[in-house]
Amino acid sequence: MQGLGVACGLAAGVWLGGAEAPTKLVNAGISPFAVSLAMVLGVFTARWTLPTLLKGTNCIFRDVLARPHLIVWAILTGALWAVANTLTVFAVRDVGLAIAFPLWNVNSLIGIFWGWLLFHELRGAGLRVGSRVLGGALSIVASAIMLAFVTVLHRSTANGHAVQGVLAALGASLLWGTMYVPFRKAYLSGMNPLSFVTIFTFGELGTMTLLAATFSGGIAHLNAELHAESHLVFWMFLGGFCWVIGDLFQQYAAKYIGIGRGIPLSNTNQLWGLAWSAFVFGELTHVSQAGRWLVVAATLLMIVGAGSIGSAAAPVGEQVSRRTAISRECLRYGLSLEECEAAQLGAMPRNSTHTRRPWWDALIVTAAVTLFLWLGLQAQVPPLAMNFFWMSTLCAVLALAAIGCGWLLWKKTRFE
Repeated sequence: MQGLGVACGLAAGVWLGGAEAPTKLVNAGISPFAVSLAMVLGVFTARWTLPTLLKGTNCIFRDVLARPHLIVWAILTGALWAVANTLTVFAVRDVGLAIAFPLWNVNSLIGIFWGWLLFHELRGAGLRVGSRVLGGALSIVASAIMLAFVTVLHRSTANGHAVQGVLAALGASLLWGTMYVPFRKAYLSGMNPLSFVTIFTFGELGTMTLLAATFSGGIAHLNAELHAESHLVFWMFLGGFCWVIGDLFQQYAAKYIGIGRGIPLSNTNQLWGLAWSAFVFGELTHVSQAGRWLVVAATLLMIVGAGSIGSAAAPVGEQVSRRTAISRECLRYGLSLEECEAAQLGAMPRNSTHTRRPWWDALIVTAAVTLFLWLGLQAQVPPLAMNFFWMSTLCAVLALAAIGCGWLLWKKTRFE
C-alpha cells in the first residue's frame, strides 16, 4: 500500500493548499470567526455528503457501532481542528498566506513524534529508512522556512500584528500535529476514514459555534455579519468543502503509510499555497531575482524531501512494530486482530453486505446540493485582486489530482 499512500499524501497537498485560498477573504474586512464558521459549515456539509455518496450511511453507522470507543476520539479531533482552523485565519490576516503556511506545517514533525511515541512508527525501520523519513520531513520543513524567509523580506505586515500572527500559526501547528493521534488510533482499529471524518463533524461544528458565539459578540452579531457579507459566504463555504477533499486523501495516507509518512507528504501543500498566494493573489510581486532563486531552491528541496519519504517503504522490522500496535488496540477494545490487519490492506470487512441505500442518503445529498445552489446564487466576485488565468489553471490541477487519486483508491480498496 506504499504507492497508494504516497499518492494520497501528494493529492492531499494539492487540495489542502488550494482550500486555504478563501481565507484571504479575511482581508476583505470579515472577522476571522465568521470566516472560520462559514468554512466549518462547508466542512460539515462535505463530511456527510462525500462519505454518503462513496459508501452510504449504512456502512458508516455499521463501522462506527463496531468501534464505539472511537466516537469520543472523533469528537475531540473535531474540536482540535476547529480551534486550529480559527487560528490559521488569524495567522493569514496578520502575516499573510505565504508566511502562515510554513509555520503551521511544522505539524509534520509533531506528527512524527507522536507516531513514534504512541504507535511504534519507524521503530524497527533501521537507520537507512528512518533517516529517509525524518530527513524528508526536515527537508519539507526547511523548504517551508526558506519560502517564508522570502516573503518576510519582500512583504511588509501593514497591520502591526506580525507576532500575533506567528503565534497563531504555531498554535495551529501544535493542535493539528496532536490531532493526528486519534487518526492513527482509529485506523489501527480498522475504521474506515470515511466513517471517522463523518463523526468528528459534530466536534468541529459544536466547537466552532461556541468559539464564534463567545468571542465575536454573540450569535446575533455573528448572524448579522454573515448576512451582511452573504455575497462572500459561498467562497468560504466552498473552501471548507474543498478542504475536506484534501483531508480525506490525507486520512487514507495516514491509514496506509502512517502519520510519520503521510502527514509530511500532505504538507507539500506549502507549494500549492505558495502558488495560490503568488500567482493568483500576487503576494510576491516584488520579489527580487535572488528571492526568486531562493523560491526555486526551496521548491526543489521540498520535492526531494517528498521523494525521500515516498521511497521509504516500511521494512519487516517496522511492520512487526506496527502489528504490535494493532494488537494493543485489539486487546484493549476487544477487536478482531485479523480484521484490523486486513483493514491495513484496504480489505472489505467480512460482515460487510451490499444493502439497498436508505432514503435519507438521497436526502443528505439533495440538502447539500440545495445549500450549494442557495449560497452560490448569492455569491459575487470577491473584492480582491486575482489573476483568473492562474486560478483556472490551479483549479484544473485540483480536478486532475482528485480524479487520479480517487480512481486509484477505488481500484485498489473500493474506498475502504
